[in-house]
Amino acid sequence: MRILLTNDDGIEAEGLACLERIARTLSDDVWIVAPHEEQSGKGRGITLTEPLRVNRFGDKRFSVTGTPTDCVVLAVNDLMDGKPDLVLSGVNRGHNVGEDCSYSGTVAGALQGMAFGIRSIALSQSLERFHDEVTAHWETAEAYAPPIISRLLAETWQDGVVMNLNFPARAPEEVKEVEVTTQGFRQIGEMHAVKRTDLRGRDYYWMSFRGAKQDHAPGTDLRAMDDGKISVTPLHIDLTHRASVHDLKGVLGGAPPKALVR
Repeated sequence: MRILLTNDDGIEAEGLACLERIARTLSDDVWIVAPHEEQSGKGRGITLTEPLRVNRFGDKRFSVTGTPTDCVVLAVNDLMDGKPDLVLSGVNRGHNVGEDCSYSGTVAGALQGMAFGIRSIALSQSLERFHDEVTAHWETAEAYAPPIISRLLAETWQDGVVMNLNFPARAPEEVKEVEVTTQGFRQIGEMHAVKRTDLRGRDYYWMSFRGAKQDHAPGTDLRAMDDGKISVTPLHIDLTHRASVHDLKGVLGGAPPKALVR
């Protein structure tokens, strides 16, 4: 099995080293194409307004001056000597659950693999809190990812699906359960901008999260992280709201309207 690894934390990230160890329990044919610098929060962004540069760090190991999506596109089309059988994206430092999935570069790397018709999995390791002094429990992802991935690969997947794996901020021996979950949603207002002033008296803003404690719905990826469970969420990119399609067809079907609704 040929495996392609990418991430959004960059080529030097601890999580990518963890992912490589995970991948090598599954195959000896492992390729790494990751961003040269951190690309967290870039979602499915692609680089259109400047050239991409590729740096080679050894056999089957490259960095790209772009996003995770750029990395997967270049890997599959240009850098690898054959299409991969599996794309693994991560292991992200911090979980990707709830609405994180819509702007996560980690999830985006997996989605681009799916777009090429390759089975793809995003992996993230939750943290107790974001701070440089906090060390992620990489050993938790490393212990449980290989058997979970092998079981997922033994199953038939629906078209257009990627698997989103999140490991709780606990040591391996403290994790007792895996749960197949749905994507949850946090309360509105979790994301905000912190206003600060630089040394020249000019205001600037830093995007942040409030991190307020919330009671998340059972069965969601958010609740699984709260409960110390491993979360496995099948995701897809179709953003269509089916119920609204049905409702709107009775209002906007047929010839285009000419009069305003009063």
